[in-house]
Amino acid sequence: MTKITLTSILLGTLTMSGIVGCEKKPTASAPPPPLVEVTSVTQADVPVFHEWIGTLDGLVNAEIRAQVTGYLITQNYKEGDAVKKGDMLFEIDPRPFQAALDQANGRLKEAQAVLGKTQLDVKRYGPLVKDRAISQEEYDDAVQANLAADAAVTSAKATVEQAELNLGFTKITSPVDGIPAIAKAQIGNLVGPGSGELTTVSTIDPIKVYYNITEEAYNAFAKKSANEEDMYARFRNLPIQLILSDGSVYPLPGKNDAADRSVGSTTGALRLEALFPNPNHTLRPGEFGRVRLKIEEVHNALLVPQLAVSELQGIRQVCVVDDASKAHIVPVQAGERYGEMWVITEGLKPTDRVVVEGLQKVKDGISVIVSNYVAAKPVNLDQ
Repeated sequence: MTKITLTSILLGTLTMSGIVGCEKKPTASAPPPPLVEVTSVTQADVPVFHEWIGTLDGLVNAEIRAQVTGYLITQNYKEGDAVKKGDMLFEIDPRPFQAALDQANGRLKEAQAVLGKTQLDVKRYGPLVKDRAISQEEYDDAVQANLAADAAVTSAKATVEQAELNLGFTKITSPVDGIPAIAKAQIGNLVGPGSGELTTVSTIDPIKVYYNITEEAYNAFAKKSANEEDMYARFRNLPIQLILSDGSVYPLPGKNDAADRSVGSTTGALRLEALFPNPNHTLRPGEFGRVRLKIEEVHNALLVPQLAVSELQGIRQVCVVDDASKAHIVPVQAGERYGEMWVITEGLKPTDRVVVEGLQKVKDGISVIVSNYVAAKPVNLDQ
């Protein structure tokens, strides 16, 4: 039986430690370069758009009021439905006005009868005064009576005309083609010139959009014009779009129509007016939207996808990959956005390639493996 001593155990331990100590530790391998997707800087002519908040209003907003005092007996339109010029909206009880017209006609006939009598007197007295059968005074009285009767007829005719007008005013009609608002008076109400508006009829095809631009924007636009006539011609020909509250673009383009005479003293803004076709009456007064104008076009602008632009402490930057596949973080100045693209005004060259996907894996100066970035959908620079 083999006797194991302390000395043999120690020798065995030292031997094993020497063997282990002679083994080399494995060296850690360097990580592979990150894979990124890159795209070339796009160079194109792009439009410059400006946007302002707009308020929609009717081209004409006709306030409908009663011109005579009486009781409403009918409402002859359906609220919200289109009406034509001349369509009856309300009717006031016509009976008192018909009675007044009848009375005026009766007084006119009386005046005409008196006039006929005085005309006969003048005609009969003419030969008699020549023959001295009557005095000159009697003849003069007949002439004056005839003149007074003629004036009475003229006055009676005016009374009849006024009575006819008042009777006509009992039928309240629309002065324009348009959409009437919900009525503010009800059947049976006593209405009159002082009772306020009954409703409002708005012409909404075309519909009007008001928007305000700053004094600086107006001055910048005016400086690019040779004279006032040229400025207004350019103003009216500017392409203009309406962006609705849900973010969609109204399909029909508008046209600038007028500018206010002065800049607001409290707002420092100039009020402008544009017109948009509204054949289906989908736009209504009181809506809000954004008015987008194409002010100018930038030629040979440099564009990159918005995903390629990051921001650090208020500084925008992109990652450029050179021909040796090394990444370089470059600060840039960004201008307007167009769809999924961003105009870069400073910091890039037309020949640069920028990282779109994989930015979080890139550090300045490292090598990268590149592949071409493919956009999810075509970019429309006109949007």
